[in-house]
Amino acid sequence: MANSMNSNEILDILEEMFPDAHCELIHETPFQLVIAVALSAQTTDAAVNKVTPALFERYPDAYALAQAPIEEIEQLIHNIGLYRNKAKNIQQCAKQIVELFDGEVPHTMKELTMLSGVGRKSANVVMSVAFDIPAIAVDTHVERVSKRLGLAKPEDSVLAVEQKLKRKLPKDRWNKAHHLFIFFGRYFCTARNPKCEQCPFKAICKKDKLDRMKKE
Repeated sequence: MANSMNSNEILDILEEMFPDAHCELIHETPFQLVIAVALSAQTTDAAVNKVTPALFERYPDAYALAQAPIEEIEQLIHNIGLYRNKAKNIQQCAKQIVELFDGEVPHTMKELTMLSGVGRKSANVVMSVAFDIPAIAVDTHVERVSKRLGLAKPEDSVLAVEQKLKRKLPKDRWNKAHHLFIFFGRYFCTARNPKCEQCPFKAICKKDKLDRMKKE
């Protein structure tokens, strides 16, 4: 394999590896996605998916969650980390959606990041998944994979990684690329014990260089 590969070639290979790459947070509406993404901070999608079905059954929309007793929200999500802070955040988020946006989730970066518990990464997820607006959300998997594949530099910030991916990846593939990178990072190119021997990107991978830099 050549020592260089363009972004389309990388995405084509990832598509073959993970044809069903998708958002793994369970939701039925943009509002439920916003809440699920806010809850996923510093925890896994799998953990969030264990608590959201009961939460959304009880409080399916922004109006319901905005008026819910905070103790009940805490009880429904208490199995995930930082649940007290997250309960406050998601209720405040619901109130803001009701008061500022008439109960409808906004779909611009500026408006989404006005919501409690919603940062740039979360806003990109919502724009991409809920509204099919081209966006790239950089989580820990996307950042790691981008740097190992040489699409970003080791010292790049999360924002710099996002900006570089937007320059290097075709815009019509941004939304799918986000999920492909996550699946590759979550199930193959893991932080610890990645499947390097089976990796189709071994010839272009920067993992050894990155590891050396961490030790220095």
